[in-house]
Amino acid sequence: MCVGSTTAPWSTYPPASVISDNATKLTARDLGDPLVLIATGAGCGLFPVAPGTVGSLLGAVIWWFAFAELDLPIRALAACAAFALATLAVQRLQTRKAVGDSPAIVVDEIVGIWFALLAAPKSPSWVIAGFLLFRLLDIAKPWPISWADRNLKGGLGTMLDDLMAGVATTGVLALAGWVLVDIV
Repeated sequence: MCVGSTTAPWSTYPPASVISDNATKLTARDLGDPLVLIATGAGCGLFPVAPGTVGSLLGAVIWWFAFAELDLPIRALAACAAFALATLAVQRLQTRKAVGDSPAIVVDEIVGIWFALLAAPKSPSWVIAGFLLFRLLDIAKPWPISWADRNLKGGLGTMLDDLMAGVATTGVLALAGWVLVDIV
């Protein structure tokens, strides 16, 4: 973009609808690219079996050590900031390398599990329950998660269905916590 140009910086990228899901495959050779390193969760997305589950596991471990003891507003702010930055990184990567919504991109699962565990206590049973429910929702994609997955492309499309699965998981965990407190 030239100085004095009236073109917005984000207009240099093609619209999300141009980005195809028939895409280039990311490999370990690509990890030298910082965008690939971020998008693949430091290479976790290159795991040959269930890369989304591996990415979610990495996200849960990061949550346990980095976020679990923070106050809820700080957790929420960190998760929202990570979502915004990851969306931009994925959009740039998808545009530059034409990778589409590659299974190797797991930053959506990493950030999604942070939303899933947003209000969870630092307890193995709550983290396991949140992890399993998040993976179930991310894989099964009930409505409206399925709508977002089918209709949105680009960085936002890659990230939003996992955000929705994470928020739904938080809602279920919060309801379960409320019910369990009343029972006990």
